[in-house]
Amino acid sequence: MAVVHLVDHPLVQDILLELRDAATPPERFRQLAGRISILLAAEALRDVPSEAHSVLTPLGPAHGRRVTTDVVLVPVLRAGLGMLPGMLELVPYARVGHLGLQRDELTAVASQYYAKLPPRLENSFVLMIDPMLATGGSAVAAFDELTAAGARHIRLVCIVAAPEGIRAVEQHYPSVTIYTPVIDQGLNDRRFIVPGLGDFGDRLYGTL
Repeated sequence: MAVVHLVDHPLVQDILLELRDAATPPERFRQLAGRISILLAAEALRDVPSEAHSVLTPLGPAHGRRVTTDVVLVPVLRAGLGMLPGMLELVPYARVGHLGLQRDELTAVASQYYAKLPPRLENSFVLMIDPMLATGGSAVAAFDELTAAGARHIRLVCIVAAPEGIRAVEQHYPSVTIYTPVIDQGLNDRRFIVPGLGDFGDRLYGTL
């Protein structure tokens, strides 16, 4: 399989269980999506390049480290937007791109309808945000767009992943690391993740 980093922090797992619950209303679902996104982003950025730096506190000099690499967050519309605010809380200086990908409900093939990415991605630390990694079609299409724009350091952050999606990423982009709290059992005949948590975008925006 592709490189998968399972985020097993107890708080992440606690939030995930409430997100899965069909009784969780949209307003609570949005709040939980933001909270889990902060924790997942912190894990995905654990080894972001930094350098030694010093500041003056009211009582004297203090030594520490500052991030030196440009961080770019790229949510896949529309569901990925639910994860963006939390990540921007953690990395407010990050640049943001957007990718619009529409999945055909019959074929599960993703087609692009929108793309707006920041320039100069070659040395950026890019986190692609897509809550559900199901067939992997949308992820691969997004990676195609990002690499065509020059991105070389890409990580995928998702909330639920299926083995089929992981295999698709492995086949097309084996250098991409996937950060997720869970790998579910697989896809049903409609290519939805089981047990999953339903349609993330519909639950996020109350469009069920």
